[in-house]
Amino acid sequence: MPTETIEALVDGGEATAGPPLGPELGPLQVNIMEIINAVNEKTAKFKGMKVPVVITVDTGTKEYDIKVGTPPTSSLLLEKLGIDKGSGSPATNKVADLSIEQAKEIAEMKFDDLLGKSLKEKVKEIMGTCVSMGVTVDGKDPRDAQKAMDEGEYDKYF
Repeated sequence: MPTETIEALVDGGEATAGPPLGPELGPLQVNIMEIINAVNEKTAKFKGMKVPVVITVDTGTKEYDIKVGTPPTSSLLLEKLGIDKGSGSPATNKVADLSIEQAKEIAEMKFDDLLGKSLKEKVKEIMGTCVSMGVTVDGKDPRDAQKAMDEGEYDKYF
């Protein structure tokens, strides 16, 4: 069966029949609004963020499958912290402080996309992104927070 795959970056919960999806779906003769509504339903929890989606359409049966990625870790951090952007000079200028609970929430959102084997390792990956964004973790440099995690300081959260 021939299939068409459409990859796009859409606004979470706010995709429309306009670009980028509409013009790609139109020639496939599928129910565009049905697909747009399904995309919006699947991306609603990422409202206000750009979300990668992959739509695979079987051109014979017109059946479709939608896979939703997660926004980049940096976008999730900005959203969680309520800031517009990271620091231009992260070594000297800190823009926000992330709690361990917030780091854990982001790690759970991105669970399948992170490389760590355990939730604890995945949280350390989130902390790693904080380094380049000028974000402290639990009032510490993210690298120090990672060390503290290795030493068991945050075990009560896991």
